[in-house]
Amino acid sequence: QVQLVESGGGLVQPGGSLRLSCAASGRIFSINTMGWYRQTPGKQRELVAVITSNGGTNYADSVKGRFTISGDNAKNMVYLQMNSLKPEDTAVYYCNAQLRTLPTVRTSTYWGQGTQVTVSS
Repeated sequence: QVQLVESGGGLVQPGGSLRLSCAASGRIFSINTMGWYRQTPGKQRELVAVITSNGGTNYADSVKGRFTISGDNAKNMVYLQMNSLKPEDTAVYYCNAQLRTLPTVRTSTYWGQGTQVTVSS
Protein backbone atom coordinates (compact mmCIF):
# COMPACT_ATOMS: atom_id res chain seq x y z
CA GLN A 1 0.00 0.00 0.00
CA VAL A 2 1.19 3.50 -0.87
CA GLN A 3 0.22 6.74 0.79
CA LEU A 4 0.69 10.29 -0.44
CA VAL A 5 0.43 12.93 2.26
CA GLU A 6 0.25 16.61 1.32
CA SER A 7 0.88 19.63 3.50
CA GLY A 8 1.31 23.37 3.13
CA GLY A 9 -2.02 24.63 1.88
CA GLY A 10 -3.83 27.59 3.39
CA LEU A 11 -5.07 31.12 2.89
CA VAL A 12 -2.84 33.69 1.25
CA GLN A 13 -3.35 37.17 -0.17
CA PRO A 14 -2.98 37.83 -3.91
CA GLY A 15 0.68 38.19 -4.79
CA GLY A 16 1.73 35.99 -1.90
CA SER A 17 3.51 32.64 -1.81
CA LEU A 18 2.89 29.14 -0.53
CA ARG A 19 4.90 25.95 -0.62
CA LEU A 20 3.19 22.58 -0.90
CA SER A 21 4.89 19.34 0.09
CA CYS A 22 3.97 15.74 -0.63
CA ALA A 23 5.55 12.64 0.87
CA ALA A 24 5.12 9.19 -0.63
CA SER A 25 5.46 6.19 1.64
CA GLY A 26 4.89 2.45 1.48
CA ARG A 27 6.30 -0.44 -0.48
CA ILE A 28 7.76 1.68 -3.26
CA PHE A 29 10.13 0.12 -5.75
CA SER A 30 10.66 3.19 -7.89
CA ILE A 31 8.93 6.43 -8.80
CA ASN A 32 8.38 7.42 -12.42
CA THR A 33 6.78 10.82 -11.91
CA MET A 34 5.34 12.96 -9.15
CA GLY A 35 3.20 15.98 -9.68
CA TRP A 36 0.45 18.33 -8.65
CA TYR A 37 -3.07 18.69 -9.97
CA ARG A 38 -5.82 21.05 -8.86
CA GLN A 39 -9.58 21.07 -8.94
CA THR A 40 -12.32 23.60 -8.34
CA PRO A 41 -16.03 22.81 -7.88
CA GLY A 42 -17.70 21.82 -11.11
CA LYS A 43 -14.47 21.55 -13.07
CA GLN A 44 -12.23 18.70 -14.05
CA ARG A 45 -9.00 18.11 -12.23
CA GLU A 46 -6.16 19.75 -14.17
CA LEU A 47 -2.43 19.31 -14.30
CA VAL A 48 -0.40 22.01 -12.56
CA ALA A 49 3.12 20.61 -12.75
CA VAL A 50 4.92 17.29 -12.97
CA ILE A 51 8.50 16.16 -12.44
CA THR A 52 10.13 12.97 -13.65
CA SER A 53 12.65 10.86 -11.78
CA ASN A 54 15.49 12.38 -13.81
CA GLY A 55 14.35 15.93 -13.10
CA GLY A 56 12.39 16.77 -16.21
CA THR A 57 9.47 19.13 -15.58
CA ASN A 58 6.27 20.21 -17.25
CA TYR A 59 3.94 23.03 -16.25
CA ALA A 60 0.49 24.24 -17.12
CA ASP A 61 0.70 27.44 -19.13
CA SER A 62 -1.27 29.28 -16.45
CA VAL A 63 1.46 28.74 -13.82
CA LYS A 64 4.64 28.99 -15.88
CA GLY A 65 7.03 31.54 -14.41
CA ARG A 66 5.18 31.58 -11.09
CA PHE A 67 5.27 28.00 -9.80
CA THR A 68 8.29 25.73 -9.43
CA ILE A 69 8.15 21.98 -8.89
CA SER A 70 11.05 20.12 -7.30
CA GLY A 71 11.69 16.69 -5.93
CA ASP A 72 13.81 14.78 -3.47
CA ASN A 73 14.28 11.24 -4.78
CA ALA A 74 15.96 10.04 -1.60
CA LYS A 75 12.96 11.07 0.51
CA ASN A 76 10.25 10.28 -2.08
CA MET A 77 9.01 13.84 -1.81
CA VAL A 78 7.79 16.50 -4.20
CA TYR A 79 7.36 20.21 -3.59
CA LEU A 80 5.47 22.99 -5.31
CA GLN A 81 6.67 26.54 -4.69
CA MET A 82 3.87 28.90 -5.66
CA ASN A 83 4.70 32.58 -6.05
CA SER A 84 2.70 35.56 -7.27
CA LEU A 85 -0.50 33.74 -6.41
CA LYS A 86 -3.74 34.88 -8.01
CA PRO A 87 -7.35 34.37 -6.93
CA GLU A 88 -7.80 32.01 -9.88
CA ASP A 89 -5.20 29.70 -8.30
CA THR A 90 -7.73 28.93 -5.58
CA ALA A 91 -8.42 25.19 -5.66
CA VAL A 92 -7.86 21.90 -3.92
CA TYR A 93 -4.37 20.76 -4.87
CA TYR A 94 -3.73 17.03 -5.18
CA CYS A 95 -0.42 15.24 -5.16
CA ASN A 96 -0.05 12.54 -7.81
CA ALA A 97 2.52 9.81 -8.24
CA GLN A 98 3.09 7.18 -10.88
CA LEU A 99 5.27 4.54 -9.30
CA ARG A 100 6.10 0.88 -9.10
CA THR A 101 5.40 -1.04 -5.91
CA LEU A 102 6.71 -4.22 -4.38
CA PRO A 103 6.38 -7.11 -4.82
CA THR A 104 4.83 -7.00 -8.31
CA VAL A 105 6.79 -3.96 -9.60
CA ARG A 106 3.68 -2.94 -11.48
CA THR A 107 3.17 0.74 -12.32
CA SER A 108 0.16 2.36 -10.72
CA THR A 109 -1.14 5.89 -10.12
CA TYR A 110 -1.76 7.21 -6.64
CA TRP A 111 -3.39 10.36 -5.30
CA GLY A 112 -3.14 12.30 -2.08
CA GLN A 113 -6.16 13.48 -0.13
CA GLY A 114 -5.85 17.07 -1.33
CA THR A 115 -4.98 20.35 0.34
CA GLN A 116 -6.96 23.58 0.00
CA VAL A 117 -5.25 26.67 -1.36
CA THR A 118 -7.26 29.87 -1.13
CA VAL A 119 -6.00 33.15 -2.59
CA SER A 120 -8.07 36.04 -1.36
CA SER A 121 -7.76 39.46 0.17
